Amino acid sequence: MTVRELDAAGIHEPALRTAYTHCRGLNARHGKTYFLATRLLPVDRRPAVHALYGFARWADDIVDDLDSSATPGERGRALVALETQLEAGLEAGLRRDRARATEPVIRALADTARRYGIDRVHFTDFLASMRSDLTVGGYASYEELGRYMHGSAAVIGLQMLPVLGTVAPREEAAPHAAALGVAFQLTNFLRDVGEDLDRGRLYLPAELLAAHGVDRERFEWSRRTGARDARITDVLRAAAAHNRAVYRDALPGIAMLAPVSRPCIRTAFVLYSGILDAIEADGYAVLHRRSVVPRRRRAVVALDGLVRAVAARAGGRRGKEAAVAGPSCASPSPRPRVAPVREEAL
Repeated sequence: MTVRELDAAGIHEPALRTAYTHCRGLNARHGKTYFLATRLLPVDRRPAVHALYGFARWADDIVDDLDSSATPGERGRALVALETQLEAGLEAGLRRDRARATEPVIRALADTARRYGIDRVHFTDFLASMRSDLTVGGYASYEELGRYMHGSAAVIGLQMLPVLGTVAPREEAAPHAAALGVAFQLTNFLRDVGEDLDRGRLYLPAELLAAHGVDRERFEWSRRTGARDARITDVLRAAAAHNRAVYRDALPGIAMLAPVSRPCIRTAFVLYSGILDAIEADGYAVLHRRSVVPRRRRAVVALDGLVRAVAARAGGRRGKEAAVAGPSCASPSPRPRVAPVREEAL
């Protein structure tokens, strides 16, 4: 966390500044796309986003770290300990008694939850899905997978809304924010299908596999041997089409965000949905290699996001200056409208 970001957010207590800085480091190491997009937010909102994603990364590492020799039981106990720390930290955060939250990630998360009034149920729902990863290795249907993703992905979008701000009623923006969280995770599932198989999980629903005449064992065979199967490619192509439909559901929510937050989320939208393009370009070979957005494309999208972010902040400053100056003698301006974000503009 830079001094500028912490100062802008009004975070002055030394231990709390250290906690937020720790969260920023977690995101810089593990979430390149999210970290890049977060740089486009106003500086005072970045620490909160790092706290939210830092917590998610920490819990995810407990469950999914392939380099760890921890048993499922040990991972489960670590999650229980994390939830205990979370409850204590959130209670302490409400009272501004930060001394009880000694773990840096919990300290920063509790402070963010208090500042932005984030409902704690979003955190407990998230941990419930993380616990299921210790015992559940597959899902029968998209409906069943959707219940898991409510806690593992949709709630991340809902946590973010108070930080990003909205120009529409928050309850109208919420379904789109939840859908974007789900869209991002579906992309992760598709990109990482091989790695997830190594962990004993397959997030592609069994009903989707059966519709194309394959089963989990066929996926494991392909992963193990490196051989391709056209039916597996058909499954992956169908999963990508489903994922794109969820992105379309999420898209209207970008225009509902505060103008200064839109460039960040738009950039994440473009880069993450671009992973689907990379997967398609690679011939859906995700069981054998990881598809990535080309560096040049990432740079172009980031530059465009930066231009939009600078313009949004300049517009916000002009609006504040006009408000301070007071109304002019001219006739009043019409109520501002939220410009729609069209898919072709992305």
